[in-house]
Amino acid sequence: MIRRRLILPGLLTTLFALTAGFNNLSAQQPSDQEGNIAVSPIEDLMREHGVLRRILLIYEKELKGMDNDKNPQYDVIFKSANIIHEFIEGYHEKLEEDHIFPIFEKAVKLTDLTKTLREQHEAGRKLTREILRFSKAKETGSKDNPNALAGNLRSFIKMYRPHAAREDTVLLPALRKFISEKEYDELGDKFEDKERELFGENGFENIVKEVEDIEKSLGIYELSRFTPAGKL
Repeated sequence: MIRRRLILPGLLTTLFALTAGFNNLSAQQPSDQEGNIAVSPIEDLMREHGVLRRILLIYEKELKGMDNDKNPQYDVIFKSANIIHEFIEGYHEKLEEDHIFPIFEKAVKLTDLTKTLREQHEAGRKLTREILRFSKAKETGSKDNPNALAGNLRSFIKMYRPHAAREDTVLLPALRKFISEKEYDELGDKFEDKERELFGENGFENIVKEVEDIEKSLGIYELSRFTPAGKL
């Protein structure tokens, strides 16, 4: 009983300190007029990589069906590739090319990496153009379409998995070393303004919803489906 009396005040003091710390942390986070916490530029780009990775899973699902002699779901592939074209290539990659890569190039740091990333962006756009062309041209009846489409999907997946991983683990974590706090905040404002200009309010959330709808149509939305069966 004595021991409990001694511990409880200390525990309450610790809980109070933690609560105060969390409140102070929240107060320090930038937010808009509605109280929503602002997303930092690095977080913005990384969560967009999450959209890309989810579409890679959609591509893989379609490839698996094609490997099992199932006809590709051209509409699913077209919708997914169009998200890549508009959101990833037309918005996300343009942010990187116009605002992120130049920071490293000006500092003469990681320039070999940014050079490769730029080249892969261009290669990815060519692949997406072909994926859109083949998935839209299903009515042509060409027997080469599924084979060519599958090849382009595989090439896209093979390149973008390491591409996004290298950006997330090497390039983006180094960004803060080469710009001031003021420049970093301004970068976040530019990203937000561009997203709103291209996709309206809640642009990212709307894109994620589109991806979710495609995942649900393929039966791959539930995360538990990717858990290995049986004992580990």
